[in-house]
Amino acid sequence: MSVTERADSDMDLLDLQDPTEMDDITETDEVSDSTDELQLSPTLNRIMDATQLYLGEIGFSPLLTAEEEVYFARRALRGDEAARNRMIESNLRLVVKIARRYNNRGLALLDLVEEGNLGLIRAVEKFDPERGFRFSTYATWWIRQTVERAIMNQTRTIRLPIHVVKELNVYLRTARELAQRLDHEPTAEDIASLLDKPVEEVSRMLKLNEKICSVDTPLAGDGDKSLIDILTDDRINCPEDQTQDDDMQNSIVMWLEQLNPKQREVLARRFGLLGYEPATLEEVGEEIGLTRERVRQIQVEGLRRMKEMLTQQGLSVETLFQLD
Repeated sequence: MSVTERADSDMDLLDLQDPTEMDDITETDEVSDSTDELQLSPTLNRIMDATQLYLGEIGFSPLLTAEEEVYFARRALRGDEAARNRMIESNLRLVVKIARRYNNRGLALLDLVEEGNLGLIRAVEKFDPERGFRFSTYATWWIRQTVERAIMNQTRTIRLPIHVVKELNVYLRTARELAQRLDHEPTAEDIASLLDKPVEEVSRMLKLNEKICSVDTPLAGDGDKSLIDILTDDRINCPEDQTQDDDMQNSIVMWLEQLNPKQREVLARRFGLLGYEPATLEEVGEEIGLTRERVRQIQVEGLRRMKEMLTQQGLSVETLFQLD
């Protein structure tokens, strides 16, 4: 079964397949020339052979130029299956590149690639070439989302709805940030105050996390890394990644410019855009001379407008502003 056929059949599945037997496959470019001398298990040998075969096969698909991207994307939107497949096949190496960054996090490399391919196919279906940015920038968002979703589900013995996991992710990141600033262990009240959330809601989510696992407990098959390390790990960007991030930042500026000045300033100050540091509703209100409630109302209006714009491109306002 081809990559595109498999992805078509699995696109709407939210629960994920179990990982392969081995979790610690080494990337092929790190395998030494003396591999034949090592005593590898038959299972690991099969996985490594499959990985090398896959990487060899996708290496024959040439990358598309910017002009070719627009040409094939337009045809794909009109239902041209050959153009759709060309878009997918030409970007399979991008999936592998992104998947490698998540290696040794509980899923084998080929499983990560498989999940990333689902994101790539969704990106091809949603991409609008008239918006002005490169497909690789857009596809990276979808690929990361599907890979991270798979890892989140795999690292938990009790599976939660993805929106719950993402909300908990925000609270854990905030707790870690506060721990570096405060002279005590962050409480639910501390987290709620910083995020402008009800204390009861934060407490409920943190208790749910305690029932699942300790965020400081090392995960099986992941060395000394804990769940919070995985959720908050900041990956070092290579020059190409930085270029993609810069492209997305430019797109964010373009989208913000379509809001009215008050909405633009509130969102920029609240979420740390356009050179501002992230701030609470109260802090934004003090800076621009409005009440906390008025700032909240403007934020809601601005996010609603942004959601309309992003939905047209298959993007999520929750992902963009880390409202997860």
